[in-house]
Amino acid sequence: MTDFDDVIVGSGFGGAVSACRLAEAGQRVLVLERGRRWEPTSYPSVTGRDFVYDVGAPERRNGWLDLRWFDDMTVAVGAGVGGGSLVYANVSVPPPRATFARGWPEALTLEELTPYVATVGKMLGVATIPERQRTKRWRFVQRGAEALRQSERFESLPLAIRFREDYDPTLPDATDVKHSHEHTNEFGRRQGTCVHLGHCDIGCKVQAKNTLDLNYLAVAESHRAEIRPLHIVRRVEPNGTEWRIHFERIADGALRPGSVSAKRVILAAGSLGSTEILLKSRLPNVSRRLGYGWSANGDFLTPALCEEDADPTRGPTITACIDHTDGMVYGESIFIQDGGLPNLIASAASELYEWLPRGWRSRFQPLLSWADERTPLAKIMPWFAQGIDASDGRLYLARDWLGLGAQRLRLDWRIERSRRTIEAIVRAHEQLARATGGKPIVSPAWTVLRDLITPHPLGGCNMANDASGGVVDHAGRVFGHPGLAVVDGSIIPRAIGRNPSRTIAAVAERAVAQWRAD
Repeated sequence: MTDFDDVIVGSGFGGAVSACRLAEAGQRVLVLERGRRWEPTSYPSVTGRDFVYDVGAPERRNGWLDLRWFDDMTVAVGAGVGGGSLVYANVSVPPPRATFARGWPEALTLEELTPYVATVGKMLGVATIPERQRTKRWRFVQRGAEALRQSERFESLPLAIRFREDYDPTLPDATDVKHSHEHTNEFGRRQGTCVHLGHCDIGCKVQAKNTLDLNYLAVAESHRAEIRPLHIVRRVEPNGTEWRIHFERIADGALRPGSVSAKRVILAAGSLGSTEILLKSRLPNVSRRLGYGWSANGDFLTPALCEEDADPTRGPTITACIDHTDGMVYGESIFIQDGGLPNLIASAASELYEWLPRGWRSRFQPLLSWADERTPLAKIMPWFAQGIDASDGRLYLARDWLGLGAQRLRLDWRIERSRRTIEAIVRAHEQLARATGGKPIVSPAWTVLRDLITPHPLGGCNMANDASGGVVDHAGRVFGHPGLAVVDGSIIPRAIGRNPSRTIAAVAERAVAQWRAD
């Protein structure tokens, strides 16, 4: 007898949805997650520690964020129970029609995906920021749209955040956690409401952010799914009618090997993780397209130095957008947003404040107030964006240039075919910055080195009509390997041009529905 019906590798938007729906259906479900199970008391925003997850030494550094440096591209992804939902900016926006113009399997259309998109929105409790809580950055985006006569393209973004309508962000102590309303959500987990801490990316200590451990994974566990943190899956192999999943478990500062068996394996370790596992598994007859079609989703950030405060460290990380995904204005499909930054100076000061003897706290208060309210970032307005890039990168395994050591994941990515998308974003950012009284500061990493960074990696195990075009079918099933599926950002066949989390989750919802109908 197999150990489990379904073993799911990863607990992000694909893995959490799969675990939830399969457990609800009565399956014996195990989720193997490489990172920790985080609690509000251990978030980097609270402790000021454990920011880094090091894939080269996870037994020593298994923190919040996995940063990978490839040639011309840096990729930032989350690590922990909840996957990318831990580090993303809460934006849960439906995919635009332009996304499906080409590259997707014929069986998967926007019309068919739309009901699942709605389901994800309900599960994640999406809402726009209440009118009286709109941030200074929200108003910058609105003013920019008006100045460029693009008001019809401006809107508030749907966010996976719990807001309290009567919260007043203008109070002198507005970010004090006492203003957060603590309650038990509909999935039996304790949460608070947003008090504009600005820590969405490094751990909301009032848990107003609807991370996946508070909804989809909570439902999965209530239906007896098991989640094992600190389990790093290395490869999978077929064993008759079942699968064996080989992992290394982090325990007592060391990596300890182990394995489990399952009737079905669902890889949901993200664009980098799932692709690497399949590459290392060396399964026969896997599509030659494995590793191809990787995309940075056109991500780009341009800070602007402003004459007035933009307060990027206050409020939800992203709040509003100007939608150019139709390509009519800039000639490329792009999606402009504001961007927030966590106030790490204030985080460190607050942590020190809590450790001080009570008699010293009054002396320290002026420094705490400066860090909290007079941050040097106050006059920085970060302009963020995504776009539909060429999606022509390739992930592969290779040793270092001497041919020594273990094989590592590498990325072959070139800017040539995506250059027009990024240049359109830069042009829009510069126009918006100047229209709102700011001076755009385009990073030399782009202007000189043509290097980019993305928190939204996609592709590598792309879905397609058949194995000649991709690795999996429209429901994430790996061609030629019954019982093996992939459901995460790695199967998205091209850039979405918007924040991709809701699309990934909706694709997973639809995939599980397809499996259950088989």
